[in-house]
Amino acid sequence: MYLGIDVGGTHTDAVVLDAQKRIQAWAKVPTLHHDLLSSVTQALDSVLQSVAAQDIVRLNLSTTLSTNAIVESKTEDVGVLVSSGPGIDPENFRQGGFFFPLSGSIDHRGKVIAAMEQDELAAAVRRCCDSGIRVYAAVGKFSTRNPDHEETMAHEAMQCGDFVSMGHRLSGQLSFPRRVATAYYNSAVWRLYNSFADAVESSARAKGVTAPVHILKADGGTMPLAVSRRMPVESILSGPAASVMGIVALYDIREDAVILDIGGTTTDIALFASGSPVIENDGISVGSYPTLVRALRTLSIGVGGDSRLRIAAGAVRVGPDRSGPCVANGGTHVALMDAMNYLEVAAVGDVEASREAVRQLASLWDMYPEKLAREALDTAVNTICAAVDRLLDEVNAQPVYTIIELLDGVKLNPGRVFVMGGPAAAFAPLLRNVMNRRIDVPRDHAVANAVGAALTRTTAELELFADTEKGLVFVPTLGLRREAPLGYNLDDAVADAGRYLTESLAGMGIHIRPEDVDVLEAGSFNMVDMYGGKGRNIRVKCQVRPGISL
Repeated sequence: MYLGIDVGGTHTDAVVLDAQKRIQAWAKVPTLHHDLLSSVTQALDSVLQSVAAQDIVRLNLSTTLSTNAIVESKTEDVGVLVSSGPGIDPENFRQGGFFFPLSGSIDHRGKVIAAMEQDELAAAVRRCCDSGIRVYAAVGKFSTRNPDHEETMAHEAMQCGDFVSMGHRLSGQLSFPRRVATAYYNSAVWRLYNSFADAVESSARAKGVTAPVHILKADGGTMPLAVSRRMPVESILSGPAASVMGIVALYDIREDAVILDIGGTTTDIALFASGSPVIENDGISVGSYPTLVRALRTLSIGVGGDSRLRIAAGAVRVGPDRSGPCVANGGTHVALMDAMNYLEVAAVGDVEASREAVRQLASLWDMYPEKLAREALDTAVNTICAAVDRLLDEVNAQPVYTIIELLDGVKLNPGRVFVMGGPAAAFAPLLRNVMNRRIDVPRDHAVANAVGAALTRTTAELELFADTEKGLVFVPTLGLRREAPLGYNLDDAVADAGRYLTESLAGMGIHIRPEDVDVLEAGSFNMVDMYGGKGRNIRVKCQVRPGISL
């Protein structure tokens, strides 16, 4: 049995599926943002009433914890130690109030140009320690070629620190500004995330679930809980990823398509190109800061069943805020679902309470209740449609990356829309009237994201670099450095990269076939100096792509 739990903005959903992808148990409980563990525990308790805990072979969880902590500014202060060298001003990428540009420089081939000044580094760490800083980010400009300076900074920081994010261990991709932001946020949520992970694991074990726990990543895959503990930044936007993987699990998509996950708080929008989810290849932005967190390309807007209705300048506004549940479900503010109940396009909760609440709001503004409700629905649908068009325009303005390949010069033109989430069935006919596209609602639309969470397989990426002049092979994210034998070439590097990726996963108890590893990039370049060729610079990037386990 496969257990999936999706912690959404309004509800936490859980499903248990058998080997034929049939739902054996499911639950939907309110998400308590001040106590996410309670929501997870309630959902777990509910499904375990119908399924034996010992029959669960895998538990996959998507969580909003890291995202919420960043959005709500509930992160921990981080001591950021950076070494950029010449040609770039690190102040342009300042993060937080404890940001220390340090001397020392490594060039693009990994050669140390200037050593770090130990006294300067020690003074920066001492200042952080005296201010109560206990988590750090250590980032060097070319640490993916040579991590020595990052390791030096990390060693000094751990004299009084609890955790250090080193940039080269988060991604092998070159981009100093993105690596600074990624390392910063990884440390900023580390303690909060690990406390949550401890509690989830303890709760599952206490209830008899001995299956391995995995966390959904933003790229539509999962990572073992142990890995997520040192890379919590990867769990950002795991909710929208669960939505996309839910559709992958329920449909065999071959064409361009739009995914709409309409919840109580937001609508998440994603795109498929030729049957594959579109991905943010370089990394998502957190706030205004680009990171190296590879993620499915999604857009979230503040339109959901519990979006609050207001009247402004004679027009009906929907959201973007949510002031608790709709009146039909015991709330005190009129929401979009109440308008849907009034117009009889839905029948959720106490329908008569919805009707009375809409009448009262309309009377305050001297409006007809039906007109108010109709404008609310029209506004919501038009807002969703406009957001879909905006996302399509953004994606079509540049090369399209999917989880499988780069589609250069391709323009998406989706003819099909998949709608999921609690209000999906009620929204489908409304969207059908406005969108000139086929609208599909999955059979298990209310818990499709939890289905996606349950069935999503583990993904991983790895970049390997080799410098044949130096006789060096380096895999940054694994911290692996070894000698390159004489005659080492691109074929050797591709074989090594695939082997290291499968071996690293096997060490986590995840066994994949060599043919499941895709080579994303592979290049070999002559390194020439004034006397002629002096070796080759080789780079290989490979992955186990997101997908469904069954």
